[in-house]
Amino acid sequence: MNFEDEDRLISPVLEDVQEERMENTLRPKTLEEYIGQDKVKENMKIYIEAAKKRGEPLDHVLLYGPPGLGKTTLAGIISNEMNSNIKITSGPAITKPGDLAALLTNLSEFDVLFIDEIHRLNKSVEEILYPALEDYTLDIMIGKGPSARSIRLDLPKFTLIGATTKAGSLTTPLRDRFGIVHRLELYNEKDLATIIKRSAKILEITIDEASSTEIARRSRGTPRIANRLLKRVRDYASVLGDGNIDLKITKIALNHLEIDEMGLDEIDRKLLETMIMKYKGKPVGLETLATTIGEEVDTIEDVYEPYLIQIGFIGRTPRGRIPLEAAYKHMGFAYPED
Repeated sequence: MNFEDEDRLISPVLEDVQEERMENTLRPKTLEEYIGQDKVKENMKIYIEAAKKRGEPLDHVLLYGPPGLGKTTLAGIISNEMNSNIKITSGPAITKPGDLAALLTNLSEFDVLFIDEIHRLNKSVEEILYPALEDYTLDIMIGKGPSARSIRLDLPKFTLIGATTKAGSLTTPLRDRFGIVHRLELYNEKDLATIIKRSAKILEITIDEASSTEIARRSRGTPRIANRLLKRVRDYASVLGDGNIDLKITKIALNHLEIDEMGLDEIDRKLLETMIMKYKGKPVGLETLATTIGEEVDTIEDVYEPYLIQIGFIGRTPRGRIPLEAAYKHMGFAYPED
């Protein structure tokens, strides 16, 4: 089972084009509108203001953290705040140096180039990116064999914003060329509730405070999941009620969707149950765990683990992952004293 193939409600990965369109509608356009990530926001305000005062492009920015936290949104905001245009692409989409050359030569002065999943850039592409980032130049080979020659093109001064869920997978030379590096953290309940109320207002949904908090509590610290749950709860409210979202409807909807009070779904509970029952709470390696529950190693590491670690359900040890006391309690098992 792979979470990208599964219609998993609390997957932080975009489900389809329709969800992407909805996300674009809900995305804030300025730092003032951007909710949460206060440390990142405050720092970016300073960097952007300083760059504008100097009349220079913003330093290249690397944003990393679990999916669904707003890396693309923040890139758009940075572009707006710098009064520049943004071009969006992804690492896997740039398959050869020519693709990158086409992107870079079409940029204007101070434009933003956003590369999602930058850790998946092809090695040959990455190497021609280095001089572009450092000196705003592009070295291109023309012709083949003995007659091949290299020409150097000057590029406009631009800002590269790279986003990744795996900062550790970036090569050191690439990582070192980013002047600004920020990790986006999972959101707290209060900020998520504020995001839900803002989204409800844009979507013209009536929702009370208690319902916003309840949805926030089950959203795994991720705005994308919060907005998705809001949409699903709205469906229940329109069929089972008068269209207004109250706490009773919210709990009915989320319980029907099998998302518990901690935001765990069936796969999360299966993961914890496997660790507690099958492996008796002893350290278990990621690959063993992935094989046992029929998931990808990357999926467990990037999607399930960050939240389960944050809420204190899973611990990392040199010998593998272990379930912690809170997980036993949540799953209804007695915690072994030894």
